[in-house]
Amino acid sequence: MGKVYYISKNIGIGLLVLGFIALATIIALSIAYDKERAKNKVKPGDGALESTSTPALPTTAFTPKEPWDRYRLPDSIIPVSYNVTLWPRLQPNAQGLYIFTGRSSVIFGCMKETDLIIIHCSKLNLTTTSSGYHVKLNSLGHAPAPTIRSTWLVVKTEYLVVLLQQKLQAGSKYELEAEFVGELADDLQGFYRSEYMQDGVKKVVATSQMQATHARKTFPCFDEPAMKAVFSVTIIHSPDTVALSNGKETDITDSLIDGVRVKVTTFEPTERMSTYVLAFIVCDFAEIQSNQNNLLIRIWAQRKAIADKQGDYALNVTGPILQFYEHYYNTTYPLSKSDQIALPDFHAGAMENWGLVTYRETALLYDPILSSTGNKERVTTVIAHELAHMWFGNLVTLQWWNDLWLNEGFASYVEYLGADYAEPTWNIKDQIILYDVQKVFAVDALASSHPLSRPEDEVNEPAQISEMFNTISYSKGAAVIRMLSEFLTEPVFAQGLSSYLNTFAFGNTVYTDLWVHLQQAVENTPGVQIPHSVDDIMNRWTLQMGFPVVTIDTRTGSITQNHFLLDPDSVVDRPSQFNYTWFVPIKWIKTGVEQQQYWLLQKTDTYHPMRVSGSDWILANTNVSGYFRVNYDLDNWNRLLSILNLNHQELSVINRAQIIDDAFNLARAKMISTTLALKTTKYLFKERDYIPWESFLRNLDYYTLMFDRTEVYGALQAYLKQQIQPLFEYFQTVTENWTRVPTIHTDQYNQINAIGIACNVGVDGCRELIKGWYRQWMDNQDHNPIHPNLKSTVYCTAIAFGGAEEWNFAWRMFKNSTLASEASRLRSAMACTKLPWLLNRYLEYTLDPTKIRKQDATSTIQYIARNVVGMPLAWNFVRSRWSFIFQHYGKGSFSFSSLINGITRRFSTEFELQELEKFKEDNQHVGFGSATLALEQAIEKTTANIKWVTENEAEVLRWFTEESA
Repeated sequence: MGKVYYISKNIGIGLLVLGFIALATIIALSIAYDKERAKNKVKPGDGALESTSTPALPTTAFTPKEPWDRYRLPDSIIPVSYNVTLWPRLQPNAQGLYIFTGRSSVIFGCMKETDLIIIHCSKLNLTTTSSGYHVKLNSLGHAPAPTIRSTWLVVKTEYLVVLLQQKLQAGSKYELEAEFVGELADDLQGFYRSEYMQDGVKKVVATSQMQATHARKTFPCFDEPAMKAVFSVTIIHSPDTVALSNGKETDITDSLIDGVRVKVTTFEPTERMSTYVLAFIVCDFAEIQSNQNNLLIRIWAQRKAIADKQGDYALNVTGPILQFYEHYYNTTYPLSKSDQIALPDFHAGAMENWGLVTYRETALLYDPILSSTGNKERVTTVIAHELAHMWFGNLVTLQWWNDLWLNEGFASYVEYLGADYAEPTWNIKDQIILYDVQKVFAVDALASSHPLSRPEDEVNEPAQISEMFNTISYSKGAAVIRMLSEFLTEPVFAQGLSSYLNTFAFGNTVYTDLWVHLQQAVENTPGVQIPHSVDDIMNRWTLQMGFPVVTIDTRTGSITQNHFLLDPDSVVDRPSQFNYTWFVPIKWIKTGVEQQQYWLLQKTDTYHPMRVSGSDWILANTNVSGYFRVNYDLDNWNRLLSILNLNHQELSVINRAQIIDDAFNLARAKMISTTLALKTTKYLFKERDYIPWESFLRNLDYYTLMFDRTEVYGALQAYLKQQIQPLFEYFQTVTENWTRVPTIHTDQYNQINAIGIACNVGVDGCRELIKGWYRQWMDNQDHNPIHPNLKSTVYCTAIAFGGAEEWNFAWRMFKNSTLASEASRLRSAMACTKLPWLLNRYLEYTLDPTKIRKQDATSTIQYIARNVVGMPLAWNFVRSRWSFIFQHYGKGSFSFSSLINGITRRFSTEFELQELEKFKEDNQHVGFGSATLALEQAIEKTTANIKWVTENEAEVLRWFTEESA
């Protein structure tokens, strides 16, 4: 770690006093801000507010050759430390606006002579002078600071530009000061406000979300991950609130500023870190805490949630998970405290701000009486994911967003390890196959996919950065890192990881730095051998998109690999330096006996040990340890089918799920027959384990989406009914007629599957059971007889087979719910109704923040689109409101792409393809932001769906009809 510079405590106090003096000016400035905003009628997302005194030349003459026209900061200056003072107002002013005022200074070093200071600044009103924006430049050396010639804001690239009369001197340090006012808007970006009701009174929280490019909306800063610095933070707030930031509070004083009584909370300087993990919060929350090994751990939430013990579980698992990572990384937790807070309004699931992790309430709070097993697992895995980032991401940080996959993929992998340590009886590590590996296979098999690591010049604009927060980065990253850990062995992987983290602590890296340290671990461990260097092996998985399908001919021992594409006729226009060939580690078994790992290093090879005859069989990619699919000759497929039908437990749970998932997707790619894929499901009436059933249901979901508007659906339902009925009856027996909860964690999930599917396909007694439970609740709303595990299924089924009465009851319960996970269940279930007028009304509610929170708007539309009745309604709704939806919900949101994916999943006709292409054409002027790639993928998927349905509808109808006869 390099030398750290920050302002001493005495100087900091002096600056704070000066800050108080300046606040009178800032308050006056806020009035000017109100007038300016009212005059310009600025909407959220419009960019920086321009002063009328801004010099005309720099803002109107926009030439790409100028440094401020580029999205990346120049390398002429780098920040060393910041002092930031913020004062959020939690009451609206006379104009009805919530604002925050602030003052910041940044000390930076000059690396190259320059007469330009370019710093990020967006959506802030700075004090102005006749020559531009008022900022002050100080020299920290002997020579005086250059005179400021002019300043201006560039809205497109979100810069404050300071042009100097003389040049800054290389090797010298300077300080840039600014005063500003911003809006504490409800846009879930930067420094924003969240609202909730407490005892009938509206409460306001000032909170933050800086990732990826929103710190610049809070104060002028060098807002790139490599621009690490030390941050000294002071927050001024009302006396009845508490202030939180990344560091511990070092001083809390009562003050009187301009006649207003306030508290002033000062925090310890942070470690050297990136702007995107900064956090500032002012709230009236309660907390619970513990001290473990001199580390302060606190959980914050609404007072009622804490009183109801909804934070206790998170507090109980946080300490063990942190201890696990300290041991796993062989690196001590680098901070003095760990705060975690549940926010009423928060766009992402959670955010790994260093020392102050923010969560949606559903991701942190668990009610021991009212929450489900699924809620508990979500809390555990999300906490494990975010705490993994405290080291991998925060301590050592990516150089630029094109390598985001390394941050998120790594955390998405090790979250299973952390959660498994906290809850060892759940056997949660197996679930990565469902939730990450099989999930991302579906996306990465498209011609429009992209590599894990993209060239830097492909990721520049904020929308392009947001687009990187996708399934490829998270789930493929997790799958590939898991594969790497498997072939290196976990101890070697952990050894290399520890070396990497200790070497680059408080710095930035590119992904190849990790490969270097893993290679050193391999070379330092006797007995560990790999056919090429870690770099050579992994570059083929990170620098080219997609993955291989490995085809094994057990009659000859021939093994081949090919780039797997769901639509074999699609054209891949992204060249690969490796010609879409991978170094493939293959773990395999022969007739139940594990064999030595084999590496496929070229397109085609012959490996005689994989030749079999008679009743012997081969199963490759055991436990799906590698990121690839497997195909076989027909004889071997038939032998595997025979094992499933005669003694399915001879194969592991994961490999039973793998056979189903591989077969269904190989059939879609025309590599095996659709009939062969469907045959892998015939044994399921004997299957009791969750993972194979879940794999089947997810694959069957594609058939449902393609055929639930055709005659095929009836035959499909009939087949599914005969397969699910034994599972339904099994759980009815083991739960003693639904009065007990299954003991095994995954059995609880499979019970939910059994009830949900059985009711959907009409198994005798199921719907009556569900409707009876729901009616009991409607008759006595103070007593809900439905077990938390079953609530989502029961609510959806009762509303689907009910009417307006059932829906309106759910709406009342949703509005009155004080438990976030319960509200989330009801919000999803209300989309299950089959009544179009209710669905249309619900769609209108999604864009009314008084009815559906902004954070939940797009996911609610997706829920409605899942419903076969709701899909065309949601599609028409989004098309007609696209401009509004994009402006208010899409700009800067990295979850926005899921809206396009969710609405178009059923598209499988020429007419729907034409509508999709027209939608793209009609809205080019509006834009699609982080949904741009999702739209291209939707067109590609729709095209493939049309072909698949045309080629397979008759065969699928025949098979389901015959098998269900």
